[in-house]
Amino acid sequence: MPITKLRLHLADALITIAPLLLGLIMGCTTAAWAQSPFTLEQVMSSPFPGELVAATQGSRVAWVFDTKGVRNVWVADGPDFVHSARQLTHYSADDGQPIASLRLTPDGKTVIYALGSELNDTEESANPESWTKGAKQQVFALDMDAKDKDAAPRLLGDMGCPDEGCEDIEISPDGKWVVWSAKKKLWLASVDGKQPAKELASVRGAAVQPKWSPDGKHIAFVSEREGHSLVAIYQFNGSSILYLAPSVDKDSLPRWSPDGKWVVFVRTAGEEHKLPLIPVRPEPWSLWIADAATGTGRRLWRSGEKLEDSLPGLTADSSLKVAADRRVVFASEQDGRNHLYSIAASGGAATLLTPGDFDVEDVTLSADKNWVIYSSNQDDVDRRHVWRVAVAGGAPQQALTGGETMEWSPVQTGDGKSILCLGSTATSPAMPYEVTAKGREMIAKQALPSDFPSASLVTPKQVIFQSEDGITLHGQLFLPRNVQGKIPGLVFMHGGPVRQMMLGFHYMDYYHNAYAENQYLASRGYAVLSVNYRRGIMYGRAFREAPNTVWRGAAEYKDVVAAGRYLQALPEVDGEKIGLWGGSYGGFLTAMGLARNSDLFQAGVDFHGVHDWSVFLTERPYFGNLALRPPDAEAAVKLAWDSSSDAYVTTWKSPVLFIHGDDDRNVPFGQTVDLVQRLRAQQVPFEQLILPDEIHGFLMWRSWMRAYIATAEFFDRTLKRGEKIGSDH
Repeated sequence: MPITKLRLHLADALITIAPLLLGLIMGCTTAAWAQSPFTLEQVMSSPFPGELVAATQGSRVAWVFDTKGVRNVWVADGPDFVHSARQLTHYSADDGQPIASLRLTPDGKTVIYALGSELNDTEESANPESWTKGAKQQVFALDMDAKDKDAAPRLLGDMGCPDEGCEDIEISPDGKWVVWSAKKKLWLASVDGKQPAKELASVRGAAVQPKWSPDGKHIAFVSEREGHSLVAIYQFNGSSILYLAPSVDKDSLPRWSPDGKWVVFVRTAGEEHKLPLIPVRPEPWSLWIADAATGTGRRLWRSGEKLEDSLPGLTADSSLKVAADRRVVFASEQDGRNHLYSIAASGGAATLLTPGDFDVEDVTLSADKNWVIYSSNQDDVDRRHVWRVAVAGGAPQQALTGGETMEWSPVQTGDGKSILCLGSTATSPAMPYEVTAKGREMIAKQALPSDFPSASLVTPKQVIFQSEDGITLHGQLFLPRNVQGKIPGLVFMHGGPVRQMMLGFHYMDYYHNAYAENQYLASRGYAVLSVNYRRGIMYGRAFREAPNTVWRGAAEYKDVVAAGRYLQALPEVDGEKIGLWGGSYGGFLTAMGLARNSDLFQAGVDFHGVHDWSVFLTERPYFGNLALRPPDAEAAVKLAWDSSSDAYVTTWKSPVLFIHGDDDRNVPFGQTVDLVQRLRAQQVPFEQLILPDEIHGFLMWRSWMRAYIATAEFFDRTLKRGEKIGSDH
């Protein structure tokens, strides 16, 4: 057995037996601490699927499996997806190099993908293995039916895009060329690798969001400039760039018509200086159509001016489609919910496609472009299911999936015969599925480890309760089996905050892991309440954009207190032993709980949390420029400070474990460095697990294992055994 794996097994074993031995020695009578029927490694061992994509021709689909940090591309073919599923690439190391922007050529014969992570501020890709030669983000291609079965993927060129999730590889309609954005330029390479990547054109500004025309002779893209942005068209063999209806505003998200004669795009207002920071303002937007030959444009649709009319930033990109019969599909929250609409390219009124008290998330078109296939929480608020509706309108058809399962990321094969998706349940991890008339059938079942502990997992209970100011909150309560005596309670807060934890394994790898950890903590004898606090998604825009939140007042912290009080009131829970944990925004709320309510929360684990909001305001480029400085700058900084855990450090008493990677590109590592110094001055007990060269969402499975073992062990010592930890570790 490898040394690393042996250490993990030993650590798991120590966590399992230590409290039992201590209970025997001390005659513990508060509760009979549970012995987990499974290890953390077992519940974290399932291959996480992502990047599900279908070829535009035939029946081939592909996805990425992340198995204990080893990422590989898998493919399957219809009609027998179940038995045709197979691994295509052969990476073998937990090396922290993710696969993103997976694409299939139209004929399905070649896969293309980006390997490696985006760049940080010093233009370095993440290197959590700390390789002496560093790491790169690069674009690769691999033929499905290569004669040499051991053929290695061929390098097409370097990528290195600047933001999380920025990878965007676009394949030409004939499948011979790819284009992507990197280092503010567009890069073109041949799929066969014979013509390596070269800069497409010299254009002022940052070139992003490339889209091929249907005939493959043009590329539409966005040119980001100072305070505004333009949609432009590059013509192969042309001598100049064509700009579409240029203005002082910000244009984005270009989409071609099927005949290539026009482009639809989104327009929002350009930047305005000296606007006050504290008030929340609407972000009205409009859809524009421009002639691809002349560049002349017209407004197709315009939102209202209210807050709920703002651009739905979470889904605007994925929802904007050009469908059959010259209809444009888009998302809007004008009625307070994230719904789909369609409008004729000739103009007129928009048609609401998805009416009801729910939100739409993933969106795709059917192969014939007559239907919109989407996931939503319709009739099942804390899960996801797949639905479809005609592009022209009409009643959405009954769920293609339903019940106590969950489904997301639907795709239809190019031949229009099959719908596939990713899915999970409360006790089975995320996997790819084919949606059939009988329900759904798992694909690549052979990839699941034989000892995955589904039978030992608990089904969390949906709980609904209220905060002190009357906000209705949803949560998932994990209770151990066969509870004897009173047990400690833990509140878990997701990050984002634009996320939602659900009644099953999550569709994002970060929260799929967190759900597994909550299952593990429950198996260790904790009552775990995962709370969906205000600012989260899928409960309507008013809930997600609640007033006086984030740096403007942190009102969502009231929901964390409400969750803690809810746990205290449960008959199974020892009200004197309540802890809390979370990552990113959940780390912020963890620190707030310990700083403001050490009387309620006796211990906490803070993963890469924000601790001082004011820093993010003062670091803005215009903040030091008196000519551009907002009129309420001083008041905004004070409000942001008062909304931060650092402001309450003098009342922080409870012990905390900080876990943070020092190459974090989302929350600066300095946020934890600074808070630790403040806690030292107050002699507050803390521990730290620092992961050199790791980023925000840990890239190595080993990092997650170390962090989650440390979390369980910390709560065992502080809540179960009541041990005191030192003030400086």
